[in-house]
Amino acid sequence: MIEYLGYFGVGILVGTLAALFGLGGGFLLVPILNIVGVEIHHAIGTSSASIVFTALSSSYAYHKQRRIHYKAGLLLASTAIVGAYIGAWLTSFIPARQLKVIFGLALIPVAYRIYKKKPVEPTQIKLEDVRINEKVIPLGGFFAGILSGLLGVGGGIINVPFLTWLGMPIHYAVATSSFAIVFTSTSSAIKHYFLGNVEVHWLPLLVPGLIVGAQLGARIAKRIKAKSLKNAFAVVMVILALRMILKGLGFEVP
Repeated sequence: MIEYLGYFGVGILVGTLAALFGLGGGFLLVPILNIVGVEIHHAIGTSSASIVFTALSSSYAYHKQRRIHYKAGLLLASTAIVGAYIGAWLTSFIPARQLKVIFGLALIPVAYRIYKKKPVEPTQIKLEDVRINEKVIPLGGFFAGILSGLLGVGGGIINVPFLTWLGMPIHYAVATSSFAIVFTSTSSAIKHYFLGNVEVHWLPLLVPGLIVGAQLGARIAKRIKAKSLKNAFAVVMVILALRMILKGLGFEVP
């Protein structure tokens, strides 16, 4: 019973942060599963399956808040799914360690740009009034998918900065990224399941907490000012970038 409560608590923490920042949650879930003894490939596969439920829960919460730009989300997901398979295929030819260092270094100036970007509150612009270049979105989704499959990072770390760069306010970008991750995580989970990388017995331990946490994260995001949310996202990006750089350099980091 105590062990189950512990995993439920982990699920709440991961789900909350995933929904709050529009990330998949694998950046926390994979190292946690690995630490408790799950082999790394199985940790990634099990995390992918768990993230499906996180993304569904957060998407439902953001749907009720009317913050998901559905067309942008579908355009992102349509090419990200293809990109993820290509990225996974490329792992056989390209040394991922070097790419992790390069990508991690590239994320730091991106985080700085988000930090410096002028915040726009949802009360200042309605979702239906948000105008973005819909022809460019599939390109960003494809790139996010390739990096996701190649480096094992969640698409949200690219989706959110990309959408804000196109002019979407941070609250809408986080919500739309969560929606797009439903499709990319489902695709990844199916692939990993047939590869035998999903340890199904972990799902009942993690999924309830992830679902609850995603609801909490979406509610917290609704109450946070745009400036605070974008600054917090920038900090998370820097942390993930540093972790990626260290792992690429061969350091043992969780």
